[in-house]
Amino acid sequence: MLKSMTGFGHAESITKERKIVIEMKSVNHRYCDLNIKMPKKFNAFEADMRNHLKKYIGRGKVDIFVTYEDYTKNNVFVKYNAEVAEEYYNYLKKMGEDFSIPSDINAPMLSRYPEVFTLEENSEVDDELWKEFVGVLDEAATLFVEARVREGEALKKDLTNKLNGMLDMVDYIENISPSLTENYRAKLESKVKELLEGNAIDESRIAAEVVIYADKICVDEETVRLRSHIENTLSILEQGDNVGRKLDFIAQEMNREANTILSKADSLDISNKAIDLKTEIEKVREQIQNIE
Repeated sequence: MLKSMTGFGHAESITKERKIVIEMKSVNHRYCDLNIKMPKKFNAFEADMRNHLKKYIGRGKVDIFVTYEDYTKNNVFVKYNAEVAEEYYNYLKKMGEDFSIPSDINAPMLSRYPEVFTLEENSEVDDELWKEFVGVLDEAATLFVEARVREGEALKKDLTNKLNGMLDMVDYIENISPSLTENYRAKLESKVKELLEGNAIDESRIAAEVVIYADKICVDEETVRLRSHIENTLSILEQGDNVGRKLDFIAQEMNREANTILSKADSLDISNKAIDLKTEIEKVREQIQNIE
């Protein structure tokens, strides 16, 4: 299946103990770039999470947001920082000695100073939490891929129409090219007759000039290669999967052939058609940038 590099997926799990929500969204990128934002509690999962997502994502800049709410009673705990309390105590006692004032220091007083007591979230994770987390991750990733596939199919349809239109343009150039040589020969003979005023025409010289001209404007090789590139692109689109880079390279080759056709063109019709080809190729390249 052909997949776009833009997509969105959302999944959540809500139980009596906790709530896990995962959202994924992506845009175009040359490589696979995963940007994960989640609570510290899940930091231990990050490496496994990245490896797990490789089976869903080939390319694209993907932002992944994880939110977590713990409904259990032991989700936070109080931490007593004895070293910080000792520092406060020592300095307060020294102040009393320096200024000869009583230092009525007691535990309630010390407890009110910053960082003596802190509330911390329980960071312990277990296999059960990982299994639940992976379940939500799989659901979000599946919906994310489905969105990419839907957009990929739309891209495929649009690209197929454009490529078939380009084949028609190549047909037109191939059909009109032979007549250019015949027209040139007729004009050349007419001009020579006019200059010679009824004298005999050197047919071999005329033939040589026509051959040189025909070789100069011949685009047979270019149209054959261009047709091959277009048909190859259509075939790859049907294959699907991670084909974006390959298609981008082929589009560059198509543009090169169209440039050569335009440079050789000695006819307004062929020039206009070559310009139309370059315009369509550029549109195709822009669309290909969205393919994974």
